[in-house]
Amino acid sequence: MTYPQTIEFLFSQLPAYHRIGKAAYKSDLDNTILLDNYFRNPHRNFLSIHVAGTNGKGSVSHMIASVLQEAGYKTGLYTSPHLKDFRERIKVNGAMIPEEEVVTFIAKHRGIIESIKPSFFEMTVAMAFNYFAECKVDVAVIEVGLGGRLDSTNIISPVLSIITNIGHDHMDLLGNTIEKIAGEKAGIIKRITPVVISETQTDTENIFKVKATESDSPIYFADKCFSCKLSTHENPGEGRKYLIKDLSTGHVTKGEIPLAGDYQSGNMQAVFTSIKILNDKFEISERNLITGIGKTVLNTGLLGRWQILNKSPLTICDTGHNKEGLEYVMKQIKNTEKSVLHIILGFVNDKDLNSVLPLFPTDAKYYFTKASVPRALNEINLKNEAEKYGLIGESFSDVKTAYEVSRKRAEKSDLIFIGGSTFIVAEVV
Repeated sequence: MTYPQTIEFLFSQLPAYHRIGKAAYKSDLDNTILLDNYFRNPHRNFLSIHVAGTNGKGSVSHMIASVLQEAGYKTGLYTSPHLKDFRERIKVNGAMIPEEEVVTFIAKHRGIIESIKPSFFEMTVAMAFNYFAECKVDVAVIEVGLGGRLDSTNIISPVLSIITNIGHDHMDLLGNTIEKIAGEKAGIIKRITPVVISETQTDTENIFKVKATESDSPIYFADKCFSCKLSTHENPGEGRKYLIKDLSTGHVTKGEIPLAGDYQSGNMQAVFTSIKILNDKFEISERNLITGIGKTVLNTGLLGRWQILNKSPLTICDTGHNKEGLEYVMKQIKNTEKSVLHIILGFVNDKDLNSVLPLFPTDAKYYFTKASVPRALNEINLKNEAEKYGLIGESFSDVKTAYEVSRKRAEKSDLIFIGGSTFIVAEVV
């Protein structure tokens, strides 16, 4: 098979959460363990860092991978979902797994795939771990797909576990309260393995402490270890300077981060806390840390985090898609200078619109649309629901048309924002 044929096989034969939602979710690790045994436990051949959370886990994973690369370590990076190309999920030192590797993997192991019928995610995790072992990586940064306790990535024995912000997402699968969701995320905490919690939250703090105590695992709350201040975002399209202070020593580090979202301050605290702990296992200098963060996008190819697509008119996309993530984004949009705000908006069909639509401003011009995935919410249905919250606009059957129309209508001093769903962003980056 060719690479396009191989990808079509994966999408058509294996249930994929990013395409069909809940029906693809497996509530056990049975297939994952079968695949892991079949491949002779490849994850045991490299050190790993495990990253879970509702918001921020992608940014944190990419920043840590970039820092490790700058320190001279051959670094694997597993993330999900992808935006443009399936191969974005599996990278070594920032380079995507080659197309021929994907084709060969599926052709060689099609028998076991058709035998146990894993989900798309289960198969991808197996491919990633196998590829990292074959590449002889020193360390791999592994981002959890969904939850933690029952996630396919949760067979690893990491040297560090990281749990970022906890918010309202995937509540139909992980639980209908923040506490239940946190309990699922806490499932990545391993025995006698340090864990970093990026944010001290009243509803979740004790859940993590109890789990860490049960596991004899040192626990660190990043916002109690470091404080981070970002410069004002005066030059859209450029990075932001930061000043981060070690609260235990008073030491201050200055640098620049290419990820311009206000929400990155919390992620930076998690990264600095993690690197401080990782210095017990790796040799990472402050220069490696500063340079690695500054080159996150260059080293890893990270896309879709407060990404500037155009400066005139200013055009921004962001993959924030749940209540907490969108609150950060909408606040930053409100504080960004503009004449008229144009918002290209789309969601998946299982999104709780009652929790997210009230976050959007009523004085913007809306372009309701849908991504080209089976899970996409119909744009007309979205328009009708949005009107109940005073969000007025037109509907467009595809993202490209909505984007083109917004660009024709926007003046140079306006702001165009594209978001609501990772899949909407994927069609413009």
